[in-house]
Amino acid sequence: MPNLVVLTEQLLAPVPGGTGRYTRELAAALAATAPDGWEVTGVVSRQADVSAAVIPGVSGPRVLPLPRRALIAAWEHGVPYWPGGDAVHAPTPLAPPRGRVVVTVHDVVPWTHPETLTARGVTWHRKVISRAVSRASAIVVPTAAVADELRRYAPGPVPVRVVHNGVTEFGAEEAVPGLPPRYVLAVGTIEPRKGFEALVAATAEVDVPLVVVGPQGWGGVDLRAPHVRLLGRLSDPQLAHVLRRAAVLAAPSLAEGFGLPVVEAMAAGVPVVHSDAPALVEVGGGAGLVVPRGDQPALVRALRSVLAEAGVADRMVASGLARAQHFTWMNAAREVWATHLSLGRPRPV
Repeated sequence: MPNLVVLTEQLLAPVPGGTGRYTRELAAALAATAPDGWEVTGVVSRQADVSAAVIPGVSGPRVLPLPRRALIAAWEHGVPYWPGGDAVHAPTPLAPPRGRVVVTVHDVVPWTHPETLTARGVTWHRKVISRAVSRASAIVVPTAAVADELRRYAPGPVPVRVVHNGVTEFGAEEAVPGLPPRYVLAVGTIEPRKGFEALVAATAEVDVPLVVVGPQGWGGVDLRAPHVRLLGRLSDPQLAHVLRRAAVLAAPSLAEGFGLPVVEAMAAGVPVVHSDAPALVEVGGGAGLVVPRGDQPALVRALRSVLAEAGVADRMVASGLARAQHFTWMNAAREVWATHLSLGRPRPV
């Protein structure tokens, strides 16, 4: 039986972030849509607790004998350590340097906005992405915007396929106590790229509480203010509760590869204000209000428009619900399968 190995290592990262969500949702959907005779297996490095990498419908996770740092170092330096299987899907640029491998590249931030990453992060991501576009079997990117930027900053001979991410179907809610009766919501790891500091200032000017969902990342970004409530990382039922009660979701990011919170908010019937980062404009499809990156007065005007004008919010909700229907994880998985199967019959490595 042919086996597609999915590298689910990101689920065990200290801050899994949006790529962790992508890994979990895509792997589950790949298992649910697997062609007849195929099996999907998750693979992780050797760690004390791998329970976070258990995914319904996906075999494993199978644990490799190398610990995380050794595995990263081995592949970074081109050691041909193969994780097994007939084909491999790497949901992040962490991928073996040889074999039948399809790699997802989420963005080109290491080139376009290196100041929003650590110096080591910039160096590592540039190296592994450049290798992927030269040696992988195929590249998957979440938006045409990323495909265009990848061709510009890291050109290579490997075919690139645009596969949009999906929208997580949140189920039952778990109440989060103490939420303000009306608030602006931001979702994401707290780091310089997200533009949350400008959002703190904008919501203070609008005089509406800001609720932030997401772990503290790198960069020392401090969002503490009297009108801000930091919830940290939430479970999906808790996130569903907070998301569905927001007056508006704001995504003032300097750069994104897709923007999962944007489509998740639209699917939940929440108006969205987002920056003019190309990927967010593509994903939003005109259903949200767009503001120039770094333009705080424009962000204030957009928030006021949504919060003060019921007609504007109602139109945005209707447009957002329609737009969100274009994005499903099952569709994403089918397109990823098509990418793998287009490479021909798998051969043993």
